[in-house]
Amino acid sequence: MTTAQQPETKGKQTRTVAELVNDITILSNEIQQLYCQDQIPWIIGVSWGKDSSTVLQLVWSAIAALAPEKRTKTIHVITTDTQVENPIVSAWVRKSLQQLKSAAKEQEMPIEPHLLQPVVQDTFWVNLIGKGYPAPRNQFRWCTQRLKINPANHFIREMVRANGETILVLGTRKAESAKRAATMQKHQIGRVRDRLSPNASLPNSLIYTPIEDWSNNDVWIYLNQCENPWGKSNKELFHLYRGATADNECPLVVDTSTPSCGDSRFGCWVCTLVNQDKSMEAMIQNDEEKEWMQPLLDIRNELDAEDDRDKRDFRRIWGDVQLFERNKDGEISVEPIPGPYTKYWREHWLRKVLEAQTQIRRTAPKNMRDITLVTTEQLSEIRRIWLEEKHEFDDSLPRIYKEVTDEPFIDPRPGAGNSLLGSDEWAVLEEICQEDVMHLELMAKLLDTERQYRKMARRVGIYDALEKCFKTSSRSQKEAIDNARLTRDLKEAVTQGDVTKVKQLTLGDAPVSENDETAKPQNWANIKFKK
Repeated sequence: MTTAQQPETKGKQTRTVAELVNDITILSNEIQQLYCQDQIPWIIGVSWGKDSSTVLQLVWSAIAALAPEKRTKTIHVITTDTQVENPIVSAWVRKSLQQLKSAAKEQEMPIEPHLLQPVVQDTFWVNLIGKGYPAPRNQFRWCTQRLKINPANHFIREMVRANGETILVLGTRKAESAKRAATMQKHQIGRVRDRLSPNASLPNSLIYTPIEDWSNNDVWIYLNQCENPWGKSNKELFHLYRGATADNECPLVVDTSTPSCGDSRFGCWVCTLVNQDKSMEAMIQNDEEKEWMQPLLDIRNELDAEDDRDKRDFRRIWGDVQLFERNKDGEISVEPIPGPYTKYWREHWLRKVLEAQTQIRRTAPKNMRDITLVTTEQLSEIRRIWLEEKHEFDDSLPRIYKEVTDEPFIDPRPGAGNSLLGSDEWAVLEEICQEDVMHLELMAKLLDTERQYRKMARRVGIYDALEKCFKTSSRSQKEAIDNARLTRDLKEAVTQGDVTKVKQLTLGDAPVSENDETAKPQNWANIKFKK
């Protein structure tokens, strides 16, 4: 008899297909009992990968076997669109949602799909191009919370407010990783009801993981042997995974030497949290019809620079210089933590994304030519951030948009183009400041701050705003970094109780150099009354 080996859980006894069928029967009965025993609404989190598709299919089949009068509780199916998903997967997801909605209506199933999206302010390009956030890293993983967690959590909280409690059904499996297994085991210990674990981040939300003990092979055997109840082809999903694997194979594992395609991961095409986007590279490599995605891969690889310090400001996003100890090849140095992308590079990424979008709309297959990499609402928010928060009143976004797309940018935000300052004034400032970047920045901030307050009946806060301009932009890069080092040394001296060093740093009482006969102690008097 054919067996389904579980390579992820070596040492565990393998189970036969017959045992898997028996487990499916037990799970179906369990799902029916949990569904019927109360009126707590269910939410199934679906990414439309193999695991979540398996859970959705199990739940659908179990509930469909109930008498129509027992299907009284709505099951909400939620999918989060980060708006930077792999385009092939994104098209698959939208098509699946449409088929799911139609099939649920036809078969009188209490299933309601929802496509969730992050708010405009949390989208990827608004943060990277607008605010200048650097490409995500494990040390600064700013994307996951904004793009994925927040939209789902908001929906779940709304359901809890309306119903008092909810049950979240997920396709997580212990075999995915040792960390995942440990987390699930921890939650399993704290279960308040049979098979339902508490959700640490969302009160009154219980988690149900029906396939937590399944292997990759169990999942693929189920999907390939059991017909999809809402009309979607599981074979198509199988081929989608296969096309995203570097060796173009996604076999059923029958022994330990056979590779599994469980490592084929679909996610954001801009993801820099991994060393390379193997799935997109494999898609382009395995299928000539997917070569149109090459511009996306090029942008992703350019974002994933090993060292992008030259592209970023020497100050943090709030304008202060923050230092850290850097150990490079055994040499320890105190360096400023790089901040957001500079104006030049933010404009560069905008141009790259618009160029890729324009090219794809010309070269992609007909069913993909309506692709939108950055929406009009996102562009409007990026423009607002550049104008109002970064005081870049040259308003370069409409110009870049026109140059790349050969179309005018129509901003949906009322009054977006009304400003006393524009590109002409910016050009004059550039000429006056003569390539002094910090001087240009300070003048632009001061002028634009005054402009922002000019129509206010009571200009409360203008002096604080102007003072902030001087605090963040009045020093050159070298002066700002030296001042940060002085502040850091002073704090260390105070902490250590070194009075002599504190006096030296605050009053300039540095000892006279033995090699410089003309040198004088740099105290306040010598600075104030120097010749």
